[in-house]
Amino acid sequence: MGARPLLNRRLDGLGTTIFAEMSALATATGSINLGQGFPDTDGPEEVREAAVRALRDGRGNQYPPGPGVPELRTAISAHQRRRYGLDYDPDTEVLVTAGATEAIAAALLALLEPGDEVIALEPFYDSYSACIAMAGAVRVPLTLRAPDFRPDLDRLRSLVTPRTRLLLLNSPHNPTGLVLSPEELAAVAELAVERDLLVVTDEVYEHLVFEGAHHPIAALPGMRERTVSISSAGKTFSFTGWKVGWVTGTPELVAAVRTAKQYLTYVSAGPFQYAIAEALALPDSYFDGFRADLLHKRDLLSDGLAAAGFRVFRPGGTYFVTTDITPLGEQDGIEFCRGLPERCGVVAIPNAVFYDDVDAGRPLVRFTFCKRVDVLEEAVDRLTRLRPVDRTSRTS
Repeated sequence: MGARPLLNRRLDGLGTTIFAEMSALATATGSINLGQGFPDTDGPEEVREAAVRALRDGRGNQYPPGPGVPELRTAISAHQRRRYGLDYDPDTEVLVTAGATEAIAAALLALLEPGDEVIALEPFYDSYSACIAMAGAVRVPLTLRAPDFRPDLDRLRSLVTPRTRLLLLNSPHNPTGLVLSPEELAAVAELAVERDLLVVTDEVYEHLVFEGAHHPIAALPGMRERTVSISSAGKTFSFTGWKVGWVTGTPELVAAVRTAKQYLTYVSAGPFQYAIAEALALPDSYFDGFRADLLHKRDLLSDGLAAAGFRVFRPGGTYFVTTDITPLGEQDGIEFCRGLPERCGVVAIPNAVFYDDVDAGRPLVRFTFCKRVDVLEEAVDRLTRLRPVDRTSRTS
């Protein structure tokens, strides 16, 4: 085969994800998995029954339409209008994808060319780096720093060069829980318009904002025509395995993303698309109750982590809480997370894997609270029994 590596050099260093590693560790040790962000209970029974009904009625069992079934595209359009006052034509401005992950991949592959620069909030969700690399583009981090993880808007402006093509936003932000404020979004929008930049915005946690509200940047002046908005059903309805996501944007932007998407999965999740169409029409009481439940769980886990000695950065959104392990006498989050299952039977994710600036993320560790209350209470009990490692006994 010669000396050339088998793996495309653009993907060098992007091997097995930390989520797979830590979830396997949880299984091997019987630990409570507060690492990977998936709920341990299913979502609304009526949504599950809608999927069963679609299967039995033969809706979606064969290839659905490439852009998504009309019922779901119409429901997405209605959701955007009802929630945010954004009008999207379901036939030309909505595209259904295999989760938000495919939407991100298709958008970046469609809109970027080799050498283009992409400014993204660091820490990055791991698929961002991979998709930017696959497009041959260059990621440029805007690092969010503890304790508040607010973006440095002057720094953002200084990062824009003639090669900058796109701003990649994520709000509510995984892993920090940052929710961009209206003032921050307005500043980003002003810069995007001034420098004629595209914006791809990942809003999968849009219904999990605990203080204030979610504000789509596409609603701001000059932004609709340059923004690809991405969301999905998995986080909102607790059916992460169904992989139903979507893109909204102008006909031109959606057509570009669809061109790339059709050569990835082409279509997916046929019967589930009909179920999510019904889910998006659930009353406000469902979304309010879902948020209230996760807020309670956020506080339960955050308080427990603080009692265990972690420095806790309580998130404004998502279902993750970031902590600093230095008060425990620890410095390296990766080493800490690999040893945590044996020490107390809990699995977490080291934030360092989401950073180019590894030092900025080294002492930070992410826990998820999208689990049953009894599971979180048991995890807190285990974590509060955590004892610092005696490093003085180690030999060099």
